[in-house]
Amino acid sequence: MATFPDHLIAGYRNFTVGRLASERERYRELARDGQRPETMVIACCDSRAAPETIFDSPPGELFVVRNVANLVPPYEPDGQYHATSAALEFAVYSLKVKTILVLGHGRCGGIKAALDPAGEPLSSGDFIGKWMSMLTPVAASVSGNELMTQGERQTALERISIRHSIANLRSFPQIAEMEAEGRLQICGAWFDILSGELWIMNEAGDFERPDPE
Repeated sequence: MATFPDHLIAGYRNFTVGRLASERERYRELARDGQRPETMVIACCDSRAAPETIFDSPPGELFVVRNVANLVPPYEPDGQYHATSAALEFAVYSLKVKTILVLGHGRCGGIKAALDPAGEPLSSGDFIGKWMSMLTPVAASVSGNELMTQGERQTALERISIRHSIANLRSFPQIAEMEAEGRLQICGAWFDILSGELWIMNEAGDFERPDPE
């Protein structure tokens, strides 16, 4: 049998004497009353870009779904397995969230792979290749731009993919209806791992840093 990692045990012990101890009543309330988060975050699996850390969120505040490159697939009720779509359905119908945020980040490995589909680990027969193919049309428009450096192309696609996922969000009839009625808002943001800066997408689709306090 595999040995449970020591660093996870140590981390749990720190959690029990730190955050758990200071927020014990909050956890009891969540256990008793259930969760009622008002915000859903669709984020990347990347270990460097955890939404709960970036937004310093207490337990129960964010309903987080993480996948490779923080992508939202289009609405496809085809009877197949759709984890992100199922999470969206649960968040909207059951939890009744008020905000859906698509959170991208810099130096994303999935986006880097989308810009170089011939490289590893993207192949025609694997899961990640199929997943990242959602970005093929927009990736092609960026990868062919010789006036940009590779880093500029990657940042551009990271941000374009957020707009692409938001467009796919609006292909879900219930989500589009709720947004039109003002019962749900959809947001986009991009986090720079190197600088720690958060860039928020405005109504025009451009990314801006929030005003300092």
